[in-house]
Amino acid sequence: MNKRISYLTKAAVIAAIYVVLTFVSAIFGLSNGVIQVRISEALTVLPYFLPEATAGLFIGCIIANTLTGCALWDVIFGSIATLIGAWCTSKLKNRWLLPLPPVISNAIIVPFVLQYVYGATESWLFITATVAAGEIISCGILGQILYSLIDKNKIFKR
Repeated sequence: MNKRISYLTKAAVIAAIYVVLTFVSAIFGLSNGVIQVRISEALTVLPYFLPEATAGLFIGCIIANTLTGCALWDVIFGSIATLIGAWCTSKLKNRWLLPLPPVISNAIIVPFVLQYVYGATESWLFITATVAAGEIISCGILGQILYSLIDKNKIFKR
């Protein structure tokens, strides 16, 4: 199979899964807002295994943010937070550090979006803590479970 087609196909599938999982979080009111736990962020471990996952996560986040009704600046900066987290994750070698880049990038960027785009009145520190906590649940717990399943079943070669 053509390498370019393979890359695009894998990125597209990852983007689609990200969108679907974001909608699952939205059912519970957890995809956007001051308190958010996006199940889709567990996929941020994938760049450790697949280079095309970084693009897939970025595109998936753009689509998910657009379809869940986020403001333009949220679509842009929220997606950039996921892109930064995914790209940095792809550079790591230690599985236990994989959750750190998306937790940190989202904890830094998303609180500003929530305050300046949506007018969230909670303190910056509170919003940072809730976003980080949600990312720790998504990336740290669910992401490590996903990592273990991938590694145990040898789904992707590293």
